[in-house]
Amino acid sequence: MAKYKYLVVIEQAQGNLSAYVPDVDGCVTTGQTIDEVLHNMQEALSLHLEGMLEDGDPIPPAIHIAANFVEVDV
Repeated sequence: MAKYKYLVVIEQAQGNLSAYVPDVDGCVTTGQTIDEVLHNMQEALSLHLEGMLEDGDPIPPAIHIAANFVEVDV
């Protein structure tokens, strides 16, 4: 069993949070809190990648990273 680590982007949606993995097309989830979204994404990503393997599709490389916030004056 291989381990994979991907960037998860979380956005505020209407009434909840929405998350996606930029490196894995179609892998999205929602939740009420950041912890819930991350838990849901772990499950969604695991199922998504297992499905890709079953279909014979290659697992996409993790190419996106997050450094930190940048503050600017405009």
